[in-house]
Amino acid sequence: MSHVNQKGVVVRQIERADADLVAQFATFGVATVHEAQQRQGLLDARIRPVQQGTTIAGSAVTVLVTPGDNWMFHVAVEQCQPGDVLLVAPTSDCHDGFFGDLLATSLQARGVVALVGDIGIRDSQTLREMHFPVWSRAVYAQGTVKETLGSVNVPVICAGQLVTPGDLVVADDDGVVIVPRTDAKTVAQAAAQRVEIEESKRQRLAAGELGLDIYQMRQKLAAKGLRYVDSLAELKSL
Repeated sequence: MSHVNQKGVVVRQIERADADLVAQFATFGVATVHEAQQRQGLLDARIRPVQQGTTIAGSAVTVLVTPGDNWMFHVAVEQCQPGDVLLVAPTSDCHDGFFGDLLATSLQARGVVALVGDIGIRDSQTLREMHFPVWSRAVYAQGTVKETLGSVNVPVICAGQLVTPGDLVVADDDGVVIVPRTDAKTVAQAAAQRVEIEESKRQRLAAGELGLDIYQMRQKLAAKGLRYVDSLAELKSL
């Protein structure tokens, strides 16, 4: 795609999923959503939460930045709406602290629910105190400059995944998963079904039923050659 990672562009109008649909994804969590869309869309394991115990979902406003330069963050703030997630990708690897408490304050004023980026961030303690959720590649105090153009609301490659503006971003303690906006309804239905099935299994496990029986594992284990013995002495005699 020739327009992926294109510099010097700000797209003002993007399509977003319905707010009620987006809200559903925050109740599912990353693992359920990832499984529901056939294990696709997961950002690389290097993208980790700065805080713990927070689950968010929102529409991606994408930001393409030059290494060591956070100029386009300020451009992006103007394009954000309530319920958005600012998703940031550099044109090459960089751990610098692109983002801190001042930019978070600006994003909070716009109703942005989180920052997700394949970048370094700083002011992590203050960000936690502000209750502004962040998922990033690193926490690093190195500052940045404001000199080079990037882009806002263009398709980007972030931590191994293609993200189109308006795609759904779901993030929690397990990481971050991207759901293409056009697939959101289908994935939400599959995730809801998975939640229902898992709750049924949870109740059975809590009642003492074994996973061996719930998942009908015994026959397959036997076919693989698993044997049971009653003692180590019996094992020695085999």
